[in-house]
Amino acid sequence: MTFTFLPEGPAVLIENEERVLVIADLHFGIEADLAVHGIHFRSRSRARLDRLVRTIRDADPDRLVLLGDIKHSIPAVTWQEHHELPEIFRTLRDLVPLEVFPGNHDIGIERFLKDGELWQKEGGVIDGTGYFHGHTYPAPSLAGHLLVIGHHHPLVSIRDEVGCALQAPAFIRAGADAVRLGFPPADEGNVPVPVMFVPSFNEIAGYDIARIVRDPFSPVSRCMDKETAEIILSDGTFLGPLRAVMADEGD
Repeated sequence: MTFTFLPEGPAVLIENEERVLVIADLHFGIEADLAVHGIHFRSRSRARLDRLVRTIRDADPDRLVLLGDIKHSIPAVTWQEHHELPEIFRTLRDLVPLEVFPGNHDIGIERFLKDGELWQKEGGVIDGTGYFHGHTYPAPSLAGHLLVIGHHHPLVSIRDEVGCALQAPAFIRAGADAVRLGFPPADEGNVPVPVMFVPSFNEIAGYDIARIVRDPFSPVSRCMDKETAEIILSDGTFLGPLRAVMADEGD
């Protein structure tokens, strides 16, 4: 299994028998929700979709996995989402087969999808890799597989010697407690399950990795082993262990 990191996404291409392009947390319609809270700017959906199309064409995948939170508003579908999502899915469908793992923001998403495109929220296995959004416990069928999840929108803060910080999307690679996740222990005991946290494709959405660790908000992040966690930038640059980033944060 090989991984190609695509910083223009951010996205990751996972290759085993197939080429699977993985995208997390598109959050189409976020602008309408921000407007309700008094933050007004023009929809970026067209630019976001164009970037997504370029990413797909560059990666040339056999299928596209969308790791949930394709839409933003909950619990309803907003006017923006109702207007934009049909064209978005038609555009993607014309390029590549779709596999959608619904997230906590995706209430009502099924009305925009075709038969066979929507998986259960607890996830499933494609070409030897387990996928789900990451807001629930994984399905038992994912035991023994790498888990690739979204939901957390990880950003890393990189500080220089004078204290200036740059925030950048990043992947977290870690082990998680298999038994606490609901998996039966392996013959060798409670062997950690490998997990990859995928950053948000949406350029507005982001959550500092230090906050994810200090205040975990999902079953997977609560079960993550901080000592084995590593940070990878969106271009594939290995930044180092999580403990070094946390040390920079003063933890």
